This record gives sequence, C-alpha cells and structure tokens, in this order.
Amino acid sequence: MSLEKADALVIRQVDFSESSRVVTFFSREFGKMAALAKGAKRLKGPFDAALDLLSECRIVFIRKSSGTLNLLTEARLISRFQPQNSGAKGGLSSLYGGYYVAELLSGLTEDFDPAPEIYDLAISTLSALSSSENLSSPVIIYFEISLLQLIGLLPNLFECSVCGETVQTGNQFAHWVSQGGVLCASCRREEFAGVSISSGSIEILRRLTQESADTINTIDFTKKQLEECHRLAVSAITHALGRKPSTLRYIQI
Repeated sequence: MSLEKADALVIRQVDFSESSRVVTFFSREFGKMAALAKGAKRLKGPFDAALDLLSECRIVFIRKSSGTLNLLTEARLISRFQPQNSGAKGGLSSLYGGYYVAELLSGLTEDFDPAPEIYDLAISTLSALSSSENLSSPVIIYFEISLLQLIGLLPNLFECSVCGETVQTGNQFAHWVSQGGVLCASCRREEFAGVSISSGSIEILRRLTQESADTINTIDFTKKQLEECHRLAVSAITHALGRKPSTLRYIQI
C-alpha cells in the first residue's frame, strides 16, 4: 500500500453503504481509478462538496493491491462544473454534455493508465461547456473527436481505406466503422456498413484535431456538417464501447 496524491475529476459515484460511496475519478497522474470514500454521504462528511459529479479536486488516497478498493483519505475542491442555466445559450445541453464527457471517460479509458492529455481535454471541455459564449454542439463534437484521437481510435480521414484515393473536395465518402477509415464512392459496398460523410465534413474533422477547446467557435459549421461529424464520432465510439452511450439520448446536435 502507498499514499498517493492526484488532481482528479469525479466521473461516477455509487452508493456503498449508508454513509459511504465508491467514487470513480479520472486523474492527471493515474488515469481512471475508483476509491472508497468513507462517510461521503454524511451531511457533514470529511470531503465537504469536493466529490460532486464533475468536480475537479485534489485527492489523497491509499493505493491498495490489485482487486481491492483504494481508500480515499482526503479531497479538496479545486473547481466545480457550472453548466449554463436553461435561459442561457445552449440550455440544458451544457449539463448533458458534461454527463456525456463523464460517461466517455469511464467507458473508453483503462484503470491506472495515465493520460494527462485526456485529463486536460476533459477539463477544458467542461470549462467551454460552462461558458455562455460557447454553443454546446461544437464543443461536444470537439471532445468526441479529440478523445478518439488520443486513444488511437480516430478513423483515417485522409484516404480511402480500400483503394487509397485521397479525400478530395466535392466527393462523398462513407465511414467504414469496423476498419477505422473512410470509403470512396467507388469502393463503398453494402457489406461495408457505414454512414455517409461529405469531404467538407471530413475537412472540418481534420481541423478539429488541430484546434483547442477555447477556439472551437472560430470554425464555421453548417448544420449538415455538425450532424455528419457527430454521427461519425458516435459510430466510432459505439463500436469501441459495444453499445451506444446511455447519455447520448440527451445530446442534441
């Protein structure tokens, strides 16, 4: 056993007993990890409000051996996710976007696999979702594409996966989900299941991989491009998870 410290984001909570919870964190130093927070359900518990869902906090925990729950000993709030209110631009989509971020972090990452870039992506995405200056849809799509890129599951967006034809302006392609690439019109077959995507949307996706969350609103999306980019991301995410994310039903693009 060892005493560890980390900056962490609360991504899941499950009741453990009348007074305690098992809290799942995504941390900068250790990646995803779960810990038993004794007394977390008490009104005047030892962790105050640091363990609210999507709160960023500084934690101290005792790391146990494999197969045994880690034990949380301290949690100090750094910042709390503050979604836009229903009267602000984006409405409840900001809140649901935060829940979506938490679910994807939980489902697409491995325990104790440090990924500081993913941690920074999550924090910057939640910050962008909290700002009334941002529309939620581009921010959510940016998170989807950036996360897929960081975990190595972003489709090849530069050439047809069968014939190698370069993606060119004006052409229509399809996302070949199982092979992680795109297909040109000549190579697309019924057995290659996939959703259609225009070259313009593919160009937007390429640009998203080079932007930061705070500059995402500088990209001029059309409604069709928003929908196509989101569909491609969801197809890749669903394939990786083996199911559709449960929070996806609340996301409106």
